[in-house]
Amino acid sequence: MADHVAPPARAGDRPDITGWSCPLPLADSPTIVMGHGGGGQMSGELVEHLFRPAFGGQGELTDSAVLPVGAARVAFSTDSFVVRPLFFPGGSIGDLAVNGTVNDLAMSGAVPLALSTAFIVEEGTALAELGRVATALGAAARAAGVAVVTGDTKVVDAGHGDRVYVTTTGVGLVREGADIRPGRARPGDVVLVSGEVGRHGVAVLSCREGLAFGTTVESDTAPLHGLVAAMLDTGVDVHVLRDPTRGGLAAALNEIARTAGVGVELVERQVPVPAPVVDACALLGLDPFYVANEGLLVAFVPPEGAEQVLAAMRARPEGTAAAVIGTVVDRHPGMVVARTGLGGTRVVDLPAGEQLPRIC
Repeated sequence: MADHVAPPARAGDRPDITGWSCPLPLADSPTIVMGHGGGGQMSGELVEHLFRPAFGGQGELTDSAVLPVGAARVAFSTDSFVVRPLFFPGGSIGDLAVNGTVNDLAMSGAVPLALSTAFIVEEGTALAELGRVATALGAAARAAGVAVVTGDTKVVDAGHGDRVYVTTTGVGLVREGADIRPGRARPGDVVLVSGEVGRHGVAVLSCREGLAFGTTVESDTAPLHGLVAAMLDTGVDVHVLRDPTRGGLAAALNEIARTAGVGVELVERQVPVPAPVVDACALLGLDPFYVANEGLLVAFVPPEGAEQVLAAMRARPEGTAAAVIGTVVDRHPGMVVARTGLGGTRVVDLPAGEQLPRIC
C-alpha cells in the first residue's frame, strides 16, 4: 500500500476500553499482543469490545453465519491461517486452510459447497515451498469434496511476513431442520467429543524449535462434515456443535456455557487424551484441555438421543474415539468445571492469552 497518513483520531472514534477485563499489559498499552490471537479471553475481549461495536454486529458469535437466501439457508465463514512451521506431522498450512473452513461450515449443520483462497506470500519465499502449500491445499479440497473456485495473491516485502499466510472463505447449504448454535445448550444435555484431545497443538510444537517428545504425534486435521451428516442422520435434535481449535476444548466449552447461560460439568478421566499428549503437556506444564485441535468436534445433544448419536459417531473414521465427557447443568451458569480423578473439582476457565502461538 502507498504511504498514507491517517487523519487524527477523534475521541468518539476510539474504542472504549474502560470495561475491558483483559490482564496487563492491555490496561496500560493500546497495542496488540500475541494473546489476542490465542482464542481465549483476550481474543474474546478484542472481538466483543472493538470489532463488534465497529461493525455494528448483533446476535450470537458462531463458527459461521447462517443467512437466508430464498427458501434456503446458506452458511458463510472465513478464516486465516498463520501456522509455523508450514509443514508439520500429519498436515500443513494447506490442509488447515481447507479443513478449518469446511469444519466451521459443518458446525452449523452445513454441507460445504465452495471455497475461495487468498495467499499472502513474503518476498524471497521459495517457489517450490509455495507450490507444496498450494498442492496440499488442492489435495485437501479434493479429499473434502469441495471446490476452490476463486482467490487472490499478494506479495509483501521481505521481512514483513512469515513466508506464507492463507485465508479461506467458504459457503455451504444448511441442512433442512438443523438449528445448531451455542445458545441452544440446555441443562440435561450430554456433552460428546469426537476423538482424542490435543494432538494438533502438540504435533506443531513437536517440530518447532527442534523440540522432540520421544514419539511422533500427528495432527488430527481432517474435514468433519461427513461426521456431522452422520450425526444428523440419526434424527436427534443436535443442539450445539463446535470445533475446539484455538484455546482448545476449554475455550470452546466456556464460550458455549457463557452464550447459553448454563454450566458445564466434565468428568476429567472420560476426556480422551492420548498418552503422548499427556506426556508432552506434563513436560511443558500445559493442560491438554487448552491445546488446539483441528479435526475434533464437541456436541451438545439431548440425553434421550446421546447414545444414538455416539454410536453414529463411532461408526465413522473421524469418530472412532468419540466419548461422553460431561453434562450441562443449571448450576454455576457460564462456568465449566471438571471432576478430577481424586474426586474433587476444578474450574476449567477460559484461557487468558495464548499457550502455543502460531498453531493454526
